[in-house]
Amino acid sequence: MLYRKISRLIADHLSAQDPRILLVDGARQVGKTYIVRHVGRQLFENFIEVNMVEDSLGERLFAQTRSVEDFYLQLSMLHGDKMKEKRNTLVFLDEIQAYPQLLTLLKFLAQDGRFTYIASGSLLGVTLAQTTSIPMGSIRKVRMYPLDLEEFLLANGLNEMAIAALRAKFQARQALDEAMHNKMMDLFRKYLLVGGLPDAVNTFLESRNIQRVREVQREIHDYYAADASKYDAGRKLKIRRIYDLIPSNMENKKKRVVAQQIENKRGKTFGDYQDEFEYLISAGIALNVQAVSNPHFPLAETEGKNLLKLYLNDVGILSALLYGNNIRAILEDVRSINLGSVYETVVASELAAHGYKLFYYDNRTKGEVDYLIDDYNSLSVVPIEVKSGKDYTVHSALNHFVNNAEYHIQTAFVLSNAREITAKGKITYLPIYDIMFFENQPAEENTYLIP
Repeated sequence: MLYRKISRLIADHLSAQDPRILLVDGARQVGKTYIVRHVGRQLFENFIEVNMVEDSLGERLFAQTRSVEDFYLQLSMLHGDKMKEKRNTLVFLDEIQAYPQLLTLLKFLAQDGRFTYIASGSLLGVTLAQTTSIPMGSIRKVRMYPLDLEEFLLANGLNEMAIAALRAKFQARQALDEAMHNKMMDLFRKYLLVGGLPDAVNTFLESRNIQRVREVQREIHDYYAADASKYDAGRKLKIRRIYDLIPSNMENKKKRVVAQQIENKRGKTFGDYQDEFEYLISAGIALNVQAVSNPHFPLAETEGKNLLKLYLNDVGILSALLYGNNIRAILEDVRSINLGSVYETVVASELAAHGYKLFYYDNRTKGEVDYLIDDYNSLSVVPIEVKSGKDYTVHSALNHFVNNAEYHIQTAFVLSNAREITAKGKITYLPIYDIMFFENQPAEENTYLIP
């Protein structure tokens, strides 16, 4: 099976007897159900699973369930023989967003404490926003992403000892030798092709057939597009249009969303589509990077420009849309092909999966810097520039940025294909694969509190 880092978080939470119910959020097809099922069956003698989407399409046993007593009654009809004690019984409520009232009920199930619970779902940000009574203090919500680069490397034969050695090299700012660097770049390029969606990764491992991998990716992309449209008929065309524009936006020099292009209407602004953007981001199928023009730590307090970049949640989907079955564009580093958009997508997905909120620097006269992140150790902002070509030392916007005394920049990074790790002033040049070692606090979202 594919190793997923979140499995440790799930196991630790369930083993710690935390009174809160763990709620695993994330886009469809990222492996939520599989990993909860795997961990739950290892830890609990009695594992009960109820898929609420399946129930909503079938018997609808839980459609009107609003009390703890009614919930237990309905659950006993399906799994009465497994309803034992809290220490040995785990109840897994999958796709809980199908019945929003169950999110409110989680508070009372947690207080009742008869069994251990865990839940998962998609579009939980949207569903919680529409829930009249959010179960604050009773749930712990974490977001799950596709496989990150480290998980992909482990799936492709690198062991934990090798990963630890790579991390030590990164921390010491020591470059890999030529052979190991070439190996890492080969695996990195395969990650650009395959991405991190479990079905695509498993298909790659089983077949090494790019056409089969692309079929999986195209199917999931179409599913995402349809799924993002079906919940709100009034906005579905705009949501679908924004989602479909993401790959073409990535190929533009300025990759940000242009509001007037969404419906081809003059006068439209970012604010006209705020709900649609929020929908795609909450669904987990788009990653948002917010513009900042006057950056100071912490970045969340300085954001304010209504400029937004959207990235697809999986680099494999993007490379499938851009290059189809032709793998030469990526594996052979064809000079005429600019891989900037796929490189930036990897960096966005890695940073998001590792707990960073994403920002970029936008200045009309000085240019753009790809990413800004908070450094809680130095209490400063760290700029990151991503380069896919050989001119990785050319970055005028970054130079202006780090030399602006008002920003108090202590360090900056440029990620590229180059093997060497070098420093020039405040700027450190790193191999692109080292992005997997940028770690923030765990990517845990809000713990909701209820008055």
